[in-house]
Amino acid sequence: MIPHIWRERPAERPGRHETDNDRARTGVCVPAKADGRNDGSPMNGFDIYTLIFLVIAVVIFLRLRSVLGRRTGHERPPFDPYSARESREEGTPPADAGQAGDKVITLPRGRERRPDAIEADARIAGIAEKGSALDAALRAVMAGDANFDPRQFLEGAKVAYEMIVTAFHNGDKKGLKPLLSNEVYEGFAAAIDERAANGEKVDFTFVGMDRASIVGAEMENRTAQLTVRFVSQMIAVTRGKDGQPVDDEPAAVTSSNDVWTFARDVTSSDPNWRLVATDSNSE
Repeated sequence: MIPHIWRERPAERPGRHETDNDRARTGVCVPAKADGRNDGSPMNGFDIYTLIFLVIAVVIFLRLRSVLGRRTGHERPPFDPYSARESREEGTPPADAGQAGDKVITLPRGRERRPDAIEADARIAGIAEKGSALDAALRAVMAGDANFDPRQFLEGAKVAYEMIVTAFHNGDKKGLKPLLSNEVYEGFAAAIDERAANGEKVDFTFVGMDRASIVGAEMENRTAQLTVRFVSQMIAVTRGKDGQPVDDEPAAVTSSNDVWTFARDVTSSDPNWRLVATDSNSE
C-alpha cells in the first residue's frame, strides 16, 4: 500500500490574510465566484477578447460585401483604349457600344451596294422595255440611289397624286406645301386664293385610279426626275356664293389625264419626292 504523505500547513503569520494564490500553492481548491467568472484565469480573458474581435471582423466583412457587391456574371469588361481605337479605325463599334441605357445612337453606314444586273432587271421588269431609253434612264437612277425601286416609287406616286388633287380642290395649302416644289406650290396656291376671292368652293370626290405608268426618267447630277402619267376618275363641282354650280352642269364622274414630274436629290437623307412639273390632258 502506497503510504499517504501529509504535509502540514505552515502557521499563518499574524496580520496576514491568506490569498487565492496561497491556497493554490498549498493544494487547497479555490472556489469560483458566484457570477461564474474567475478573475485569476488568463484563459477566460483571452477567449472573451478573441470573440469580440471575431464579431467585429465578421461585421466589417458583411459591410464591405454589401457596399462593394459581388460578381454576377453581368459586369462590363474593363475598358481597353487600344481596342476602342482599333474598332473606330475599322469602322466597327466597340464592344460596350449601345450600353449605358442605349443612349448611343449608331449612325447609318451609308448607301447600300448597287444592285447587280440581275437585280436591276427584276426591278425594271414590267416598267420599261429592256434596252429602251427609259430602261437606261431607270438604271442610271439606281446607280445614283441603290435603294430606288421603280415599282415602289410608282405606288408612292399614286398615293401622292390622290393627296395632292384632294388638297388642291379642298383649298388645303398647308397639306400641299411639303409635297410640291416652291414653283408648283405658288401656282397651286394662287389658284386656291383666286377661287376663295370669288367666293367659290369645290365639292370634290376622288373616285379611283385607272392607270399610272412611268413615261420618262432622267438623272441630272444628283437629282433624279421621273415623269408619270396618271389616268384617274373624280367628281369636281365648283359652286359659287349662291351654292349653285358655276358651270351649270350636274355632278358627274370625269376622267382626268395628268402627266406629272417628280424630283428628288438622291444624296439626301429625305426619301420624299416632290412634284416639280404638271401637264394635263396630254397623250
